[in-house]
Amino acid sequence: MSEQNLTNKDTFRKQKNRLEMQRQLISFGLMIALTLIAFAVVATDTLSSGVIIPMLFVMAIVQAGFQFYYFMHLKDKGHAMPATLIFGGVWAAFLTLAGIVVISWW
Repeated sequence: MSEQNLTNKDTFRKQKNRLEMQRQLISFGLMIALTLIAFAVVATDTLSSGVIIPMLFVMAIVQAGFQFYYFMHLKDKGHAMPATLIFGGVWAAFLTLAGIVVISWW
């Protein structure tokens, strides 16, 4: 009975690891695709800089989210404190930049 229990645990762990690797590869592929799209948009120079710059910022934020969520394992249990600190730092950086923009605009 315990041998079968160990086999079931091993099977479950292998399946879980396979799904995790699959998700990381999909995330990696999406990040590569976003990078290639960004290079193509800038290299072809088909859009104005007023469109390109915000689009690049959005793509960079999406890539950073993928990096935090998948490659830094913030989705896993036990990573609540690092996630809180990282997202707090991102929020503080956003507020700082927003404050600088508002001050320099007026």
